[in-house]
Amino acid sequence: MALDFVATYKVLVLGDSNVGKTCIVHRYCDEKYYDTYISTIGIDFKQKLINLDGVPIKLQIWDTAGQERFRTLTTAYYRGAMGILLMYDVTNLESYNNLSYWLRNIQENASPDVVKVLAGNKCECSTTQRMVDKDRGEKIAENFDMPFFEVSCKSNINIEDAFLSLARKIREQRERRGDNFDNDEKQDKKSPGSNGLGTFSLGSLSGENRCTC
Repeated sequence: MALDFVATYKVLVLGDSNVGKTCIVHRYCDEKYYDTYISTIGIDFKQKLINLDGVPIKLQIWDTAGQERFRTLTTAYYRGAMGILLMYDVTNLESYNNLSYWLRNIQENASPDVVKVLAGNKCECSTTQRMVDKDRGEKIAENFDMPFFEVSCKSNINIEDAFLSLARKIREQRERRGDNFDNDEKQDKKSPGSNGLGTFSLGSLSGENRCTC
């Protein structure tokens, strides 16, 4: 039976704990917002079939744990990633300051030509809650040649735009390299995070705290 998509793009969602990584994956893939705190244990993933400018593409979106105790595990999944959605929380200055850590981690563990998009979550917040101005996000995105979006999982602002921007950049990168999808797929199955690694998808654990997404 013929597949109903022409390529699979492996995408990682990275950032500090509680910035809304799991929420953005659920919002985009399930079109739902969960108002509970969800702490990812290790790594989990969802898939979404999208129409990318008339071409059916499957996004395999890996939701990684932000806690330090899981970082050795999650860095193993950087290999083979085509795109990374890097997130911070506009109401949490520390999550913005830690972008330098995540960018260094990407440089050390991911492919040199992995594409990145920066997303500042919770843009629906009040002025008094905001700790990171939009221009600060724009500046770091410009410095690292990343598209930038302020997003809101709660209000569903710019979620689709951020993922579509990432998918288009992946497509452009593959076209420049002249990649063959079949070869990529065979190679990717040898590395952590491939489709055949379902036993390593450790799921999520709901906590008692309110969602900060």
